[in-house]
Amino acid sequence: MSKKTHQQQLAARKAKRQAERAAEHARQRRNLAITITAIVAVVVVVVGVFVVIGTGNDGDTPTAGASTAPTELPASAGPDNKPKSIPTALAAAPKRATPLPAEVSCTYKKGSEDSGGKKVDPPADGKVKASGTSNVSLNTSIGDLQLKLDSALAPCAVKSFVSLVGQKYFDGTKCHRLTVGEGLQVLQCGDPSGTGSGGPGYSFADEVFPTLKYGRGVLAMANSGPNTNGSQFFIVYGDASGLGPQYTAFGTIDEPSLKLIDKVAQAGVTPQQGPTDGTPITPVEIKTATSAA
Repeated sequence: MSKKTHQQQLAARKAKRQAERAAEHARQRRNLAITITAIVAVVVVVVGVFVVIGTGNDGDTPTAGASTAPTELPASAGPDNKPKSIPTALAAAPKRATPLPAEVSCTYKKGSEDSGGKKVDPPADGKVKASGTSNVSLNTSIGDLQLKLDSALAPCAVKSFVSLVGQKYFDGTKCHRLTVGEGLQVLQCGDPSGTGSGGPGYSFADEVFPTLKYGRGVLAMANSGPNTNGSQFFIVYGDASGLGPQYTAFGTIDEPSLKLIDKVAQAGVTPQQGPTDGTPITPVEIKTATSAA
């Protein structure tokens, strides 16, 4: 083997390793996007700096206060991969104090995320009504989860979600992530690849506001940074006090559905990114998703 050929092989191996590291970093970004916010919130408290988020001039009333109600499921003395407690009081549904215009423009940009073998068409760009609700039923391995999508909150997210349901994008997919720690108790779904990096092959802009809060029963989009919404979403089943207002809330889930998720949470997680963050020990598979106006 010539010296030149050997050097070329070494360079090719180095490039491959760098590409693999970059891919892994990209995969983790969406998984860690929520967790990082919670960690920052803890650090702020430790150093004694009090930062008020959501005191803007639009006057929205914080909606997650109910999620910290004293009524909670019994505390557990078990391992860290199970929740110590879960608030049982529903949070008030998110609401904009200043309504959106009657119609808003939505744009869905092409991307290159892993679709898990599920090819779908993005919704059509254009005007969408910023009013009305849509009901979505997720028939899952733990029972039926009933969602109410609110177009007054996030019309572009609702349009995308209903489109994906109609194209059966969520059918046969698993909820790949569960968090059970204080300040972050969510079930994350919507990635057919099951890796935490998958998506529908398009993205759309955030629909957030400064006083947006998350609590038990809130449904929101997961992301890997500003304006990277796709198909992944999370259901807040308990405490979400560690989250800042950068995740598009687009609806709610009802109390009977939350009780089903509580049982999944109490079974714990197989840790992947810390003792309280990983794959649910009780699998949650979305068998079919259906919508109705």
